[in-house]
Amino acid sequence: MMAAARMAFASSCRVHLLLPSSPSTPILARTRVGCRGIAKSISFLAPLSAARSAALFFSCSSPSSDAVVAPAPTQAAVEEKKPAPAAGEEEKGEVPVGELAGLLDIRVGRIVKAWLHPEADTLYVEEVDVGEEQPRTICSGLVKYLPLDQLQDSNVIVLANLKPRSMRGIKSNGMLMCASDASHENVELLAPPEGSVPGERVWFGSEDEKSIQSEPATGNQVQKKKIWESVQPHLKTTDNCVAVLGEQPMRTSAGMVFCKSLQGASVS
Repeated sequence: MMAAARMAFASSCRVHLLLPSSPSTPILARTRVGCRGIAKSISFLAPLSAARSAALFFSCSSPSSDAVVAPAPTQAAVEEKKPAPAAGEEEKGEVPVGELAGLLDIRVGRIVKAWLHPEADTLYVEEVDVGEEQPRTICSGLVKYLPLDQLQDSNVIVLANLKPRSMRGIKSNGMLMCASDASHENVELLAPPEGSVPGERVWFGSEDEKSIQSEPATGNQVQKKKIWESVQPHLKTTDNCVAVLGEQPMRTSAGMVFCKSLQGASVS
């Protein structure tokens, strides 16, 4: 019977050895032992005169064990402990806005002809010279904001590498860039400075930065990578009505791009 009891005790308990840091220091061990539904406390003083003597404690594998398991940290806690990036640093994998803006093909244009869209009361249709063999056809939702005669023969700024899309039966190949106030009740065309040539590519920054422009992305890339959506929130006009990306002015070789009168306006 004693042998059977010893076997039952061994099968339901695990033995752990805690090796002391000093072989001569006694350790007081206190534990709860629960085997086959019996739980009691055992205290003993183990003199450690021999090298590598050990204090023993028992933990039952039965449901009556008093062991407590610490909960795993939540994702929110892990994110909270991540160090914040230093000032001026980009998040890992995030492309700087200036670099994304360099992938946009923004050009000087001149409206050769403009008329009301035959199938949409809110749209104009324009033929715009952007330095190519043929003028581009562009549809613009400007009827509520600008009279038709204000478009005719105007010098404009065109976002030229958007993916073409059909607008009420007419394929539009670009976008006229405009400034608008917060209420979107007042809208003005962005205009290049006098002397700008249709087809010239616009850039952001100093005069010297024209020479380091990157190649523009394709229309499919602009759409797939949401390049315009990433850049647009950073475009605005200054108190002098100059169009800027952050603090970098939009430029042509003849000077800075501007709108007529809207200050602190968004650009789209």
